[in-house]
Amino acid sequence: MPEIRDLFSTGIVVIDKPRGPTSHQVAAWVREIVNLPVGHAGTLDPGVSGVLVVMLGPAVRLAPLFLSTEKEYICIMRLHADVDPARVREIVGKFTGRIYQRPPKKSAVARTLRIRTISVIDVLEICNRDVLLRVQCDAGTYIRSLCHHIGLALGCDAHMQELRRTRSGGFSEKDAHSLQELRDAAQAAREGVTAPLRGMIIPVRDAVHGIPRVTVRDTAVDAVCHGAVLAGVGVLSMESFQKGDTVLVVTSCGDVVCLGEALVSSTAVVPGQNGLVIAPRVVLMRAGTYQRAWKKRSGIQSSSQRLAPQY
Repeated sequence: MPEIRDLFSTGIVVIDKPRGPTSHQVAAWVREIVNLPVGHAGTLDPGVSGVLVVMLGPAVRLAPLFLSTEKEYICIMRLHADVDPARVREIVGKFTGRIYQRPPKKSAVARTLRIRTISVIDVLEICNRDVLLRVQCDAGTYIRSLCHHIGLALGCDAHMQELRRTRSGGFSEKDAHSLQELRDAAQAAREGVTAPLRGMIIPVRDAVHGIPRVTVRDTAVDAVCHGAVLAGVGVLSMESFQKGDTVLVVTSCGDVVCLGEALVSSTAVVPGQNGLVIAPRVVLMRAGTYQRAWKKRSGIQSSSQRLAPQY
């Protein structure tokens, strides 16, 4: 019976976290199911359900990237007094843009004042004192504090009654799977039916959204895996980027090598020419996956033979 780690070395699985367990406990259950190291991005309180991004294997190094992405929530805010619905909609609409927040007492972080941006806040429905909200916001926004502040602005106080995260970065509810679905798919994979699990584990190349890509020559891959700065001679093609941007370095086959920092803008790069281009910051590919290019007296002897798949 094959192990999951023999089929997948890395990737992302999106879990529909139930209410009750902590995010850490859900990630631990995923680890038991797939028998791979895991990490999660964007902690949800035990009483909150919804989209939880769980990274497998080397993909755990992408945590800072996923943690910083925009989030979307559906929230029930309960008012402490009757308020005219038109006034509720008016006041809620004033909470778009940059707002000040202090983490609530229940949070596990320092209660220092911070600025977060609410890009969208919609009143979906009002039923007596319950207000159904949809909120799109920066990572690290506390919806509990947002409800409290709206209540203060209304002059009646309010609290967050229920919360569900419906999107985290590029992942939404439609990408999420229950723990039971993951367990069933893992068991089927161990019995030789891998299609269900392959449909759940998202390759890193498909999980990283909105980051410019730089395609490199196979002969440059192993050097980058060892931390070498990528030069223009190793570049095949690229999307537009600016100096200092985070870029995704991929092979001609589409395998992800690393996340890197652009040392120059793309307009200053000529593929195949000299000059340092990308400094690797988060290396995801295992060294030795592609053969290195060896230098000899007579010149450079290279091989692009691929040794092992990344996914």
